[in-house]
Order: sequence, then structure tokens, then C-alpha cells
Amino acid sequence: MSRSPHSRPAPSSGTAPRGTGHVRIIGGRWRGTKLAVPDRPGLRPSSDRVRETLFNWLMPALPGARVLDLFAGTGVLGLEALSRGAAQAVLVERDPGLASALREAVAKLSAPAEVHAADALAWLRGRHDTFDLVFLDPPFADGLWAGALDGLAPRLAPGARVYVESPGDIQPVVPPNWVLHREGRTREVRYALYRAPGHHATVTLRADDPPATTE
Repeated sequence: MSRSPHSRPAPSSGTAPRGTGHVRIIGGRWRGTKLAVPDRPGLRPSSDRVRETLFNWLMPALPGARVLDLFAGTGVLGLEALSRGAAQAVLVERDPGLASALREAVAKLSAPAEVHAADALAWLRGRHDTFDLVFLDPPFADGLWAGALDGLAPRLAPGARVYVESPGDIQPVVPPNWVLHREGRTREVRYALYRAPGHHATVTLRADDPPATTE
């Protein structure tokens, strides 16, 4: 869940901001549940079509997975994963108001999720647990992909999946031992799913598999 290019988070009071729109969980036990999109400049939830494609890719990996939504925003990626069978999620969001809204959503759903109001990179440095699935969709204007990818390395379980979203003209450099599973593009974003090294990790994108496209 990133903010669009050239936008910065507005100052926050730490209370849950009033939503001016909503994004909908599109699959699983909470299908159809609306999450508020708070009034924050440039807050841009991943589109329904991108999420539908992404979670089709992730379907075999979701049951029982421990999930990290590192730049959570509305939390729709992490909560969608829980809705579809993930066991637990950690949602990290530095804006205190957005974090408060996340806590309200987690409480409403009785979701097995932790919410941390923290800077993502500092939070990674203080953790010692690992995750099976990570959503990495940082604020586009802040250029945080390199720092986040470096910080993630010790936090990944063997064979973990990492989803990376970026502007369409930017392809973040991932560790050389990661395997590209699938990728796609819209007019605005590139979205890609990678596999970290693991005991049974294999190349899953054949040369004749076309990339996904979403208009």
C-alpha cells in the first residue's frame, strides 16, 4: 500500500482519520468487507484487478502463512491474505493515524494481526522473527525499496514470497538469488512476486510464460 509519486504523508494527530473512500476485500472469509481509505495525500490502495491477479499467484502459499505488510496504509494486502487463509499478519505503518485506523479494522474483523506504528526500516532492524510472505509497497516518492529489501533479508523464511510494487518505469533491484515468479504492469505500476532461496525453491516462471498485464 503505497502513496502515489510526489506525495508525502500529512501530519497526523495519532487518532484514526476519517475515511473519504473505501477499498474492498475481494476474496475469502471477509469477502466484500470495506476498509476505509483515510484522508491522506496520495494514499493509493493497490487496485482490485492487481490484487485479484496477485492473490491468484499466491493461492498455494497462503494457507498457514505468516505475513508481513511492511508499508501497510489501509492494510488491504495483509488483511486480504488473512481473509484467504494466512495464519497471522503483522502490519507496519509509520503514520499514527493510519495505524489507529488499522487497529480499528483488525478489531472489527477479530483478525489475527499485530499493528505497529513505526518506521518500517527501523522496525525491521529490531525484529528477530521470520515471515513466509511479505508485501513491499512503500511510498513511491521516498525511494525506500533498496533499504527495505536489504532489511528484509534476515526476516525471510526459507522459500518466502516477496511482493514488490513500484512505478511502472522503476524496477527495484532485488537480491541476485531471488527468483522471479510472476510480474505484471498497469499504466501506473509494476507489480512482481519473487521467491527467496529455500530448500525446495525452483524457477517457476518459464521462458514462454507471458507477464501479466492489467489495464
